[in-house]
Amino acid sequence: MTIVPSTPASLPVPAEQYFSAKLPDRPLRLGCRRSHLARAYAHRVIEALQRIAPGLRIELVEILTAGDRYKGDLSKLGGKGLFMKEIDKALSVGRVDMAMHCMKDVPGDVPLPEGLVFAAYLERDDVRDCVVWREGSKYASVDDLPPGTALGTSAVRRKAQILRRRPDLQVERFRGNVVHRISKLDESGHLEGIVLSRGGLVHVGMEHRIGQVFTLEEMCPAVGAGVVGVQCRKADEGMVELLRLIDHAETRIHVTAERTMLHGLQGHCNSPIAGHCRTTEDGQLSLHGMVFSREGAQFAYAHEWDSRDRAFELGVYVAGVLARKGARDIIAGIPH
Repeated sequence: MTIVPSTPASLPVPAEQYFSAKLPDRPLRLGCRRSHLARAYAHRVIEALQRIAPGLRIELVEILTAGDRYKGDLSKLGGKGLFMKEIDKALSVGRVDMAMHCMKDVPGDVPLPEGLVFAAYLERDDVRDCVVWREGSKYASVDDLPPGTALGTSAVRRKAQILRRRPDLQVERFRGNVVHRISKLDESGHLEGIVLSRGGLVHVGMEHRIGQVFTLEEMCPAVGAGVVGVQCRKADEGMVELLRLIDHAETRIHVTAERTMLHGLQGHCNSPIAGHCRTTEDGQLSLHGMVFSREGAQFAYAHEWDSRDRAFELGVYVAGVLARKGARDIIAGIPH
């Protein structure tokens, strides 16, 4: 776990003035993927920074990643890390000063590049998944679909949970940026609907297409779902201090528990692993963890609690419980 320097409790001067001597004398460059959703999340980062330092100048640098260029099965080319490699390289060599990542796309079995740190997590967004029905569909619920109906998703986690609930459906890989996917859905005539993030649809202005919204009990979210992480070089102390001002403490606690569990399981890009941490009304951390086979027929489940200052320990413990329930055997049995 990386500890980043703390920021002064109160700045003696306006933030932009305080950081003027610590940051480059030019606009700061924020790197992100070249997609509708990535741009929407990047603007959340820019708005958060400019709220605490109104005079701060920030440029968005869009980077086309291998994951965006390749339209096939990501597992055949290296998994979710393909959305990060070019951005991480741009950050490491100084082409950008900070980088934005959706934490659900940050793999759990690959170490972060040396010298980089997630200095901020924005407050968590809606983590629920939902169905977008094709235009003209007469259905409102997955439970109402006839056997053999085809649904699309890009996530093995979603596929496993849909098939666990409805093994008689056809769930097909369906990738692409959100807006393009919905357009392809309406044109296909083959798929009845696709499963997407509800929060992502809101951010790209497609909330009018939200159909059935799954409860967290019906579909456990991905590890890091709904969380935007902002990376920078650990050696850039001014940048680390600046980003710490927009870090959401509760979200950092939850992400720590979830990603510690993910690291403990050592799942690969084909592993349907779900995990969600929240704070209960009495102030305890609650962590759900699930591991599925590709078709959802086998699964391991754990739900444990601990105090707010023990997020790391909770993640380790839940990973251990899942391992004792056969999670590693399930992961080992999935082709990689």
